[in-house]
Formats: sequence, structure tokens, C-alpha cells
Amino acid sequence: MKFVVSSTLLLNHLRSISKVINSKNTLPILDCFLLDLKGNTLSLTAADNETRLETSVEVSSAEGEGRLAINAKNLLDPLSELPDQPLTFDVNDDTLEVYIYYHNGKYNFVGAKGDEYPQPKQLKEESAMTLSIDAQVLFSGINRTVFATADDELRPVMNGIYFDITTDDLTFVASDGHKLVKVTTKEAKGEGRSSFILPKKPANLLKSLLPKESGMVELKFDENNAYVLMSNYTMVCRFVEGRYPNYNSVIPKENPFSVTLDRLSLFNALKRVAVSSNPASGLVKLQLSEEKIVISAQDIDFLTSAEEMIPCTYEGKVMNIGFKAAFLIDILNNIPSADVRLELSDPSRAGIILPVDNEENEEMLTLLMPMMLND
Repeated sequence: MKFVVSSTLLLNHLRSISKVINSKNTLPILDCFLLDLKGNTLSLTAADNETRLETSVEVSSAEGEGRLAINAKNLLDPLSELPDQPLTFDVNDDTLEVYIYYHNGKYNFVGAKGDEYPQPKQLKEESAMTLSIDAQVLFSGINRTVFATADDELRPVMNGIYFDITTDDLTFVASDGHKLVKVTTKEAKGEGRSSFILPKKPANLLKSLLPKESGMVELKFDENNAYVLMSNYTMVCRFVEGRYPNYNSVIPKENPFSVTLDRLSLFNALKRVAVSSNPASGLVKLQLSEEKIVISAQDIDFLTSAEEMIPCTYEGKVMNIGFKAAFLIDILNNIPSADVRLELSDPSRAGIILPVDNEENEEMLTLLMPMMLND
């Protein structure tokens, strides 16, 4: 098997799928890329036990066909050091020895049999469903929610994004028990009622791949697995098993007190004030009154404290409420609106943070549990 391919093109495609490969694998073959040459198309695959990502590049001067597994490090490290130029791959089909020739040199190593590479799980035809969604709508939903997923070994269902699909819309939900994000889009809808939990790793892979995609993405899925078909990539992933909690039941409906303020002003003030908060709790206090909101934090151990005032439009009684600064900063960083609205009912109940201006055909809601104040 022999072919010629652009070094930059090959490197870019390999880098984009290499994030699938774990640093420690139970199967040594999963340390490798799978190269599969058919005609002038070279398919490239990377996988772990639950996620698989495939792409392809066009090659020239192809001779023969075949499948070969090559250690990812053996390919990526030398390619990263080469300027853009044509590379000639010459593979001995019997010994699996690989020679790569470039402008003024060559390097060689031994590959592994491609047939040993794990095959993707097939969908159950009788229960498989399809969801077509614009690449940028899918990116937006994942991008706005993935930060709120948990790392919880005891409740693995919280470690992914919940896709709640109806015949009218699609809702993305993520929560770690402290914060919750819910994004509903009218731009995608299902053939019927269905749902699944997309794990954090494939969600982050899609977050990095989708900005370069255009057009529609097709999700084909059954109870356990999904095929995500993009114009340049195909991903196969296994869902998180289990029932996602009823997210609507934790969103407080009656929130009589509301404050509207500039998102960046609040975001920047929180970042400044949080420096003086107790490192263990990260607590910041928000004191709301008619025309201003006072943000304060203190660390009694180191005798540091900070306070900032932001003008706002507030309707309601004077209220003190505490939040973990890092969580509130995270939420504000992921809201796509110049102004935000905080809806509150009581210092012991969850606060709702909403964008004042939602994106077209999209509704976003975030929720944050408060922290107890000592005073």
C-alpha cells in the first residue's frame, strides 16, 4: 500500500480526532489511529471504549488498499515538526513496516493490524430514531450547557447533557446539583418524544468540531448509542445510562423579586470581589436594594474584604443572598446577552438568571442554588 498526502492536511485532521484517545487505554490498539485506504480516500479513525471519531482526506498516487493501525504519537510528533509538503507513505503489507518519505528525509516504524481495531456498535434498527439539526444550533446548545455538567462518580447521569426531544422543540439541560442550565430551541424537533444523555467527552469534542461545520448534522440514535453525521466527521458514542432527574421540578415558578443589570458590569465586579472571598467557600454576598446591588466578600482568616456597588433596576424588598462566586461567574460567562435578569424569591431558594435578550428561536434559563449567609 502506497500513497501521497499533504502533511498539513493530514496533521490537521489527525489533531482534530486525536482528542478522543485516552492517555491510558486498556487496549493497546486504542493508542493508535486507524488508517483505511480505499481508492483515493484515506479514512482516519480514533477511538476509546465509548467514543469513536472518523474523518477522511483525499490522497494522490494511491497504490493498493488496506487497513493499518499506527501509534498516534509516532504520527503526530514528527508531523508537528514538518513544514507543509507532500508525504509519501509506503507500507509493507506483510511486515506492516511503514516508511514516510518527505522533502529531505524519511522515518519509519512498524504499525499494527487494522483488523484488530474495535468496530463501532451498530444501532438497533427497530428502535433507531433520527434528529436533523443545523450545525450551529447544535453547537450553541452544547456550548451554552456543557460547563454546567458534573463530575460525579455516584450520579453518572449528571455527567452529561440531557437532550429532551419533542415534536415541537429540543431542550438541552445540564446540571451539577448546584447550577442548572436549560436551553430550548425551536430550530430542531424530533419525529416523536425521545431523550438521551450525551456524555461530557463527546459533547466537548463536538464543541470543538462544530464551529467549522456548516449545514445540517444528522443524529441517528437508539437507547444506547448515537451516530453523529457531520460533513467532515462521523462520531459514534455511547450514552450515559440512567434516568435524568425531572429538571422542571427544581425550577422555582414564583419569583416575585426581579433585578435587571448589565451582565459585564456584574461579571467583572464579581471577578474583582471574589479575590477576597474565603478560598474554601468562595462565597460572595449580594445585597439588593432599590437602585443598587452591593457585592461583597470577606476572608476572616486573612483579614481581607472587598465591596463593590453596581446600579440596577430592582423591584422588591431589601435582600441579602449568598452565592458561590465561581458558579455565578461561570453562568454569566455563558449567557449571550448584554443585560441579565435575576429573579429571586427568598435567600434560601434558588435564584434564576435569564438573558434579557434571547437569541432568535432560543430560550435560555439558568439556575443557581444559594449559599447560607452567617449574618
